[in-house]
Amino acid sequence: MFKSISKILITGFVTLLPIVLTIYLLYWLAVSSEQVMGNALRFVLPDASYFPGLGMIAGLVVVFVVGLLMNAYIVRQLFALGEQVLYHLPLIKTIYRAFRDFFNFFRPKQDQFGQVVAVTVSGMELIGFVTQEAPHRLPESFRDRDSVLVYLPMSYMVGGYTVLVPRSEMRPLKMSMEEAMRFVLTAGITGKNEG
Repeated sequence: MFKSISKILITGFVTLLPIVLTIYLLYWLAVSSEQVMGNALRFVLPDASYFPGLGMIAGLVVVFVVGLLMNAYIVRQLFALGEQVLYHLPLIKTIYRAFRDFFNFFRPKQDQFGQVVAVTVSGMELIGFVTQEAPHRLPESFRDRDSVLVYLPMSYMVGGYTVLVPRSEMRPLKMSMEEAMRFVLTAGITGKNEG
């Protein structure tokens, strides 16, 4: 009896946890943007003009405008100059570059960045993501090979391996990056969702 009760509780927990964590993350983002932008707006606007939620709306507008401005060549160049300053500051350069590289992995791109591939290792196939194909962006000792960098995530862990793979030992897969990441991180338990 206790075994069936604990099984039901675990099933309920596993069902509710992703929903609760997603809602909490969205709530945290909304509350944080409301606090930061709301305080700034209250300083600028008269009290009668401010209403709850205006800070969150202003935060979304700021994010949208920054995304829009980053499409302009001159803004990208100015941003790159600012980044160069950060890249020369001790400690900050390490932290900032790690965050920047991680989030760049999920940025929408027009090229094959993040392409899902199967890498052959000793007859096995591992699912991975191409992180770098351009030879000039690889370390100098790797540039003479016809290889690409591939990230191989581990199931149920935040981690993985970045490996240099010869093009002949990998093949593209017909999976979106999101589908492949979900599939790998859950060890294939979720299966491939349709739609």
